[in-house]
Amino acid sequence: MKHLRPGKLGFRTALGVAVATAGTLAMAPAAPAVTPDTATLSFDCGFYGSGTATLTATQDGTAATISLSTSAITSPIDIGANSVSSTLTLTKNGSGTTEFSGSSNPAIPAGSQVSTGPLSGTVAAGDSLEAKSLKVVVLGITATCNATSPQSPGPFVF
Repeated sequence: MKHLRPGKLGFRTALGVAVATAGTLAMAPAAPAVTPDTATLSFDCGFYGSGTATLTATQDGTAATISLSTSAITSPIDIGANSVSSTLTLTKNGSGTTEFSGSSNPAIPAGSQVSTGPLSGTVAAGDSLEAKSLKVVVLGITATCNATSPQSPGPFVF
């Protein structure tokens, strides 16, 4: 019978456990993405109109984006790509607020609804965000829209 030196079996056991754990972690599924990834709500933009909006959210770690298309604002003329500046204010975890902003948009033909985004923001795990207001600047004209309904099916949870 072979004599084992003290500590040798412990090291080999620990090494084996470490290798097995690393293999398990490599096979673990990725962290869940934002849910829901799409939501709708209604906006009132005062003089500029009112209507529904569809928001689509994505997440990559603490970086998140939200793209938005709304019938609340329609363009009276053709608007070139990347010429709409937008800030979306969201209620954060039921009490504070956070903003997502950007100047990215597809070309918008005259008479079409305004689409903007992706708007960029920062999130933490577990953040619950619900749209509160939207400020859109097109050709130097600012339209401020306020949410008139809760997001459906609910807030974005990151």
